[in-house]
Amino acid sequence: MNLETGPPLTETLGVLETAALLRELTAGLISLDDFDEALSALVRTTRDALAGVSWCGFTALRAGEPAGVAASDARLGGLDDLRYGPDTPAMDAIRRREMVGAEDLAAESRWPSWTPRARELGVRGVVSAPVDIDDQVIGAVNLYAGESDALTTGHQLTAMLLAEHAGLLLAAVRDRQRRAALAGERDASLLGDGVIGQAVGVIMTQRGCPAEDALDVLRSAAASLSIPLREVAERLVSTVSRPRDN
Repeated sequence: MNLETGPPLTETLGVLETAALLRELTAGLISLDDFDEALSALVRTTRDALAGVSWCGFTALRAGEPAGVAASDARLGGLDDLRYGPDTPAMDAIRRREMVGAEDLAAESRWPSWTPRARELGVRGVVSAPVDIDDQVIGAVNLYAGESDALTTGHQLTAMLLAEHAGLLLAAVRDRQRRAALAGERDASLLGDGVIGQAVGVIMTQRGCPAEDALDVLRSAAASLSIPLREVAERLVSTVSRPRDN
């Protein structure tokens, strides 16, 4: 009796490896609200998770200008940084909106300025995949191998899936970063408001806490009482300002 065979073991392991990488990236980036921190976590996680990948980098552009760069190993950081020149696999991937790569840089002529520097640093193969983050920022994730022909079609597929997933995660990080910045601006505005600022000062004195925590206490009170923040502040200031009976 003939039995149907499943996919080759190496292919199955590649799928599992990619799935594990995407899960780990999600867990690592889901709570971050700093874009540069997220890029650093992404390249370190990718390097550690993928067999055959010696280093990982990320190149980001905002309105055509460098917006961020990350490298899993600091000494290779210049390979992803467009300030050192636009003649790179990452920039090719971004411009063409498709994955580019080279299995053996010794036989590569597309990046005459970049390739010698990469080879001096021990890079023998590269895959760069474009990453769409949001309407302002695009980029490329770059996988580097320390041996020729180490990056296979499996790595190319992983790079495509990684790029799509990373784009979604990084877009969420940027959204949280914007929201945090707006919240900070609102907090600064509230702290500058006369009566709210006074109420925050009262809570800081009573609890020995920083202004941000005192403002959170005031917000919690407003939410619990279902009344506006300013009214809570006015009540608190009025209470502590009221002269006590002897």
